[in-house]
Amino acid sequence: MTISASQRITEVVTSWPGVTAGTGRRGEWSFRVGKREIGHLHGDHAAHFSFPRQVWAALVEQRRITDHPVFPGRVGPGARRIEDDADVRDVIELMRLNYDRVVGGTPAEHAA
Repeated sequence: MTISASQRITEVVTSWPGVTAGTGRRGEWSFRVGKREIGHLHGDHAAHFSFPRQVWAALVEQRRITDHPVFPGRVGPGARRIEDDADVRDVIELMRLNYDRVVGGTPAEHAA
């Protein structure tokens, strides 16, 4: 049996201390540390995040994220398509950037 992109992401991200996952208010699959969301998935095809201004700008420049479809042109919210294994790995890395920032580990500003 093949494991889906969202299942693979969930397996890794929920293995980090303090991370929970569940359905959000709008039907998205949300990853949280306490009350703070570190990102969410829309099925197996898209991930959405919110990053600090400098991190967001660096990730856009690196073409790792694009504008969030609900907030085009707004600095902070970002989106990442999930089409292959490389995208799954990068979504996990992007979630980790936010996780580290939220739990006080490596600041995301220096990790991007």
